[in-house]
Amino acid sequence: MTNRSLGVRRAALLASSVAMLGLLAGCGGGDGTASAPPTESGTAASATGTATPSGTGTGTGVPTDAVSNSLTPSAPPSPAGGTRCHTSELSASVGRNDPGAGQENFPVVLTNESSRTCTLHGYPGTAFVDASGKQLGPDPKRSSTEPETVKLAPGQSAWAGLSFANPEVSGAGTATPAALLVTPPDEEDPLKVTWKSGEVPVSGNESSVRLIPFSPGTGA
Repeated sequence: MTNRSLGVRRAALLASSVAMLGLLAGCGGGDGTASAPPTESGTAASATGTATPSGTGTGTGVPTDAVSNSLTPSAPPSPAGGTRCHTSELSASVGRNDPGAGQENFPVVLTNESSRTCTLHGYPGTAFVDASGKQLGPDPKRSSTEPETVKLAPGQSAWAGLSFANPEVSGAGTATPAALLVTPPDEEDPLKVTWKSGEVPVSGNESSVRLIPFSPGTGA
């Protein structure tokens, strides 16, 4: 073998060795060890460890609006007193007498003159008065009838029964009122109704005036 042929062969071997070393270096880590590819579990752990729920977070994975709704109690219903009819929303009248068994019986009627629906519950306050406003006779007595709540839409009425013994039958002392004052339940200001039905008992036996609670309608 000539010297020229020997040199060419050595050069080829040297080039092959350099290429192999480069390939091995490319497959190894900086410290001479092979680098392992990241695992799927490691990638998933990283993603879930930094995930934040959509919307406003609480740090517990539950949106704050859901926590707020679960801790806040429902608003209580409005009290019945907030719907009651006020004196300024009502008009008063006295219906026709319906006598029977020695009794005089009158419906005391309240009508809703307002633009809202309101309620009446219980009894009216009533008092016969003379022209100067002085009360005639004792305070009325209430019956034991269980009151109901009467809902009045605009223009609707409710009535409460007012009755007393006929003075000619009972022999009670009498007077002729100028008006009947009618105070709606839970109100302080009365409505004045001109009294046109003659004498009423004001003293002696059987002078009491009795009331039954409100019912829907006019009592006619």
